[in-house]
Amino acid sequence: MNSRQRLLTALQHQEPDRVPIDLDGMASTGIMAVAYNRLKAYLGLTGGETKVYDIGQQLAHPEPPVLERFGVDVLPLPRAPLGFDPAHPAWKPWTLPDGSPALVPSGFCPQQNERGDWLILDSAGRIIRRMPAGGLYFDRVYHPLAEATTVAEIEAFPLPGISERELAWLRSEGRRLYETTDKAIMGHFGGSIMEAAQDLRGWERFMMDLALEPRLAQALAQKLADHYVANLPRYLDAVGDVIHIIQMGDDMGTQRGPQISPQMYRRMIKPYQRQVYEAVRAYSRDRGRPSPYIFLHSCGSIYRLIPDLIEIGVDILNPVQISAAEMDPARLKREFGRDIVFWGGGADTQHVLPYARPEEVRQHVRQLVEIFAPGGGYVFCAVHNIQANVPPQNVVAMFEAALEWAYR
Repeated sequence: MNSRQRLLTALQHQEPDRVPIDLDGMASTGIMAVAYNRLKAYLGLTGGETKVYDIGQQLAHPEPPVLERFGVDVLPLPRAPLGFDPAHPAWKPWTLPDGSPALVPSGFCPQQNERGDWLILDSAGRIIRRMPAGGLYFDRVYHPLAEATTVAEIEAFPLPGISERELAWLRSEGRRLYETTDKAIMGHFGGSIMEAAQDLRGWERFMMDLALEPRLAQALAQKLADHYVANLPRYLDAVGDVIHIIQMGDDMGTQRGPQISPQMYRRMIKPYQRQVYEAVRAYSRDRGRPSPYIFLHSCGSIYRLIPDLIEIGVDILNPVQISAAEMDPARLKREFGRDIVFWGGGADTQHVLPYARPEEVRQHVRQLVEIFAPGGGYVFCAVHNIQANVPPQNVVAMFEAALEWAYR
């Protein structure tokens, strides 16, 4: 099997020749640039370029030698990163928090204050993201709808769409990946309801809206759903014939349980997610072609929401946070493995991957793949991104263990 065949076989809940592997298929299955530079040095790879495409999380796209070394079967088709003009791509040097070199989009122009914080400002001069001195990430600090008090204010707020220039680039890049590689291709759409509302209102304020101002919460959720449904045909016109998976993201869990009760989720969030996912199916159905698989990234303990996610059409669940409450791998596979693909759950990035010895990592991975892989419906990757403090030898041990596992 080639990579594309292998991954699509697994998504059809059948056993491929080996477990499909993901590294960097989307912005929660990747590797931080600091860890990537250390990994390259450990592998003896010289030259090349470390390009930071996700400024907030400081993620780098792994280069072909690394992807081949770890048997990666899927490639991303990402949206244009912050400060990046896809029609005229340009990169410039940047120094990572550990002092190692990287490249960033030429339009990325942060400022540093007297405390050593790096600040990203918008066109109005507002600070929208901050990396504190000694930090590793650019955190969002500005929420444009934080002060809205009426439905009218929410409805009047302009949401950013996808420009024709970006669509042209996505069409060209997607066609290139499809025709020149044998990898499966994941298109990054987003489609977030709860997470996007929290970004726009601020986490605390939107959580209060859900309980105390449901009209505001529902108005914002409907606005987001309408925006995505309007943009999906344009996006899929550009890439629908070359992507195999469409990635959505909507973090809904904490370490101990869902952020909100299942009852509130079903009333306040689920109906709007359903509209977005059904729009993907309707687009494909109307054109008489297969729908891309719907991939949902949702961190944390979401065991109690999984039946609802299956009901509204989610095909693939990521990152499968096995360290969170109620997310026991054997239970997840037993109860839901016939109805949803688990993409992740391959190594605990909170407690094991950063701190264990390589052989302990290998054993940890073997045990998890032994649970998730049988019968298909599984794609291997770590639980979320490989963080800056993960030793490179543990990264190697993780992927080697996954590649060594064999279907009986």
